[in-house]
Amino acid sequence: MRVELAKILLQKPDIFLLDEPTNHLDIESIQWLEQYLKDFKGAMLLISHDRRFLDNTTESTIEIVAGRIYQYPVSYSKFVELRKQRIERQMAEYQNQQKKIKETEQFIERFRYKATKASQVQSRIKQLEKMELIEIDVLDKAKIDFKFPPAPRAGDIVVELKELSKAYGNHLVLDKIDLTVERGEKIAFVGRNGEGKTTLAKIIAGVLDHTGHKKIGHNVSIGYYAQNQDQMLDPEKTVLETMENEAVGEVRSQVRNILGSFLFSNDDVDKKVKVLSGGERARLSLATLILKPYSLIILDEPTNHLDMVSKDILKQALQMYDGTLILVSHDRDFLEGLVTTVYHFKNKKIKQYKGGVDDFLYHLKLQNIEQIEQENSKKKETANKEGKNKKDSQQKELYLKRKELQRLINKTEKRLAKIDETLEELHKQEKLILQQIEKNTTHDEEIFHKYEKIKKEIEQNENQWFELSEELERLRNELGNIS
Repeated sequence: MRVELAKILLQKPDIFLLDEPTNHLDIESIQWLEQYLKDFKGAMLLISHDRRFLDNTTESTIEIVAGRIYQYPVSYSKFVELRKQRIERQMAEYQNQQKKIKETEQFIERFRYKATKASQVQSRIKQLEKMELIEIDVLDKAKIDFKFPPAPRAGDIVVELKELSKAYGNHLVLDKIDLTVERGEKIAFVGRNGEGKTTLAKIIAGVLDHTGHKKIGHNVSIGYYAQNQDQMLDPEKTVLETMENEAVGEVRSQVRNILGSFLFSNDDVDKKVKVLSGGERARLSLATLILKPYSLIILDEPTNHLDMVSKDILKQALQMYDGTLILVSHDRDFLEGLVTTVYHFKNKKIKQYKGGVDDFLYHLKLQNIEQIEQENSKKKETANKEGKNKKDSQQKELYLKRKELQRLINKTEKRLAKIDETLEELHKQEKLILQQIEKNTTHDEEIFHKYEKIKKEIEQNENQWFELSEELERLRNELGNIS
């Protein structure tokens, strides 16, 4: 993957079209690619399920849903918020339209046979015929729903390695590794590709031989998800047969329910593995993991073929899992908030970092900065002197920008307060008119016109209030970013 990317980068194109470029990259390579794409002067179209990578590299998001395309001039996380607001707006507009349709139909029914109201009735019939019905975008709410079985009780020490080494022929990958994994720990293996993360995971899982000492703790049962687990499935077996071959005991009666939780229902269970998509094979492989209770689960790149919703569900299930977990992953967003210890693989050794993946990346960045500073200390001193005036100028510019943003915030808040007062008064008038309509036995058309006018004013003011509130949020976020 790195070679293919390098070939593309060297072409210096006007536009990059990147489809899941991070799937086979390690964390450090992803960070390098992020910085490269940030500095790239051309255009880029990116397809990715890596939320953090999207947030760090894109400034516009395109959503394709129900045959329609929506474009948002924001990164992915902000898009999620705006999409929710869009659906809420659509729902409100739909409900308002349905209410208006009902009121119009009631008017037509009430005055259909009154000659004096014939023109008004016909006018409303034409309004209904010309009305463009509002549709609500239905999001795909299908999602995997599962939890891992409770972990069997194991000893305090789950895995113990001492002076463990591994070589492929003359190529030494791991050199005298010491590692102790305690019960309940949630650990991440990170580092560049080829540094031994998958190798050590396989050794612990009992898939690879090695030299040195390895001890698996008392009563420790291991569930292992390989990086190419989906390719290890028998292509000629059906989804149901794959599960039934793995299931033992009472769980065999629950296989169909488990498959349903992983979005395999009805005829899906009779599909052969060879016709499944990468995501479907990944879900099936994960489903086999919950057929048995394990005290240690080892997952090697489990998110490669999962969409964002499925990744979130898997993360939640792993957070609730009460056993010991070892994760090999390059997905920073997936790891953060899940693991509490990070082991960095480099130069045939491993180094422990307590805390989440963001803590590790912070320390790694600091180390890189220290190396650079040691090599370029003289250049830095010169740069500091030359940059002092520039810094003072930047500080002044930031001060003026903060001042202007605060002025705009105050102005927007005042406009919002004024609209609030207007809406409160309009709602009072609306209530009075409704009471008049209920009491008015002559059904004076003027009252209905007045009612419609009030409703229109309310809608206009509410739309303006919504736009101003979004603008206020944007201004406050911008102020927060430079404070």
